[in-house]
Amino acid sequence: MANLKEIRSRITSIGSTMQITNAMKMVSAAKLKKAQDAIEQMRPYANKMRELTNNLSGSIGDSVLSELTQVREVNNVLVIVVTSNRGLAGAFNSNVIKKAVEVIKEDYKDKKVSILTIGKKGNDLLKKEYEIASNQSFIWDNFTFAESSRIALEVMEDFKKGKYDEVRVIYNQFKNAATQIVTDEQFLPIAIDSTQEIVTPNTDYIFEPNKKEILQDLLPRTLKTQLFKALSDSFASEHGARMTAMHKATDNATDLQKELKLQYNKARQAAITNEITEIVGGADALSG
Repeated sequence: MANLKEIRSRITSIGSTMQITNAMKMVSAAKLKKAQDAIEQMRPYANKMRELTNNLSGSIGDSVLSELTQVREVNNVLVIVVTSNRGLAGAFNSNVIKKAVEVIKEDYKDKKVSILTIGKKGNDLLKKEYEIASNQSFIWDNFTFAESSRIALEVMEDFKKGKYDEVRVIYNQFKNAATQIVTDEQFLPIAIDSTQEIVTPNTDYIFEPNKKEILQDLLPRTLKTQLFKALSDSFASEHGARMTAMHKATDNATDLQKELKLQYNKARQAAITNEITEIVGGADALSG
């Protein structure tokens, strides 16, 4: 059994750890509220943009509506992997990285794959095995729609030039503070859902200048929105995962501290009993 000084030192150390994990939980909880409100407001807009794109493209009926919808033979692939810059968030980062490696090995086994990393954790691990086309981890230092749009525009330009034939985005979709869903979405070419029912408005709208030109402007906006939604989902998921992880860490530290205090009390009682026994034994020896 460890001596009293060692147990006392461990109890103090665990108490300090509990203060840190509890503080991190509170910080993440505060940030989560703002991030959760943002993604919940963003989703209806993003879904409506996608619905509008599908309806408008379906009414035009062209096989190739834009360079951004052009399907071609897949030889070069870009995978956008969204993680965080910091750890201590449970399996938040490892789940995304695991999914990215799975997609690359199973779907693009004989293809040339490049990776665009958003988040230092993903970049640090994936650069050991794969080609990193770009590291945009600094976006988390100042996460805005403008920064997200800049990345989306760069990817669109590379796709138009033929540098990539397909682009995928892998990220954590926010469900609640305790649950994040690893999501793999096709970013480019834009998949037009031809099976979706086209909503015919009661009003006879006049499109100016025309439907096709409006769609040419709408498609890039849809992509910018899609990427920003993915990043917003990941941002909220990170704080939810960290809050949950730190809550569990605090609970585990509390339980461990209780066990150590019990162990300390038992050891202290045993030491007192042993001293009393020695004193009594010595007194008996003297009296005898």
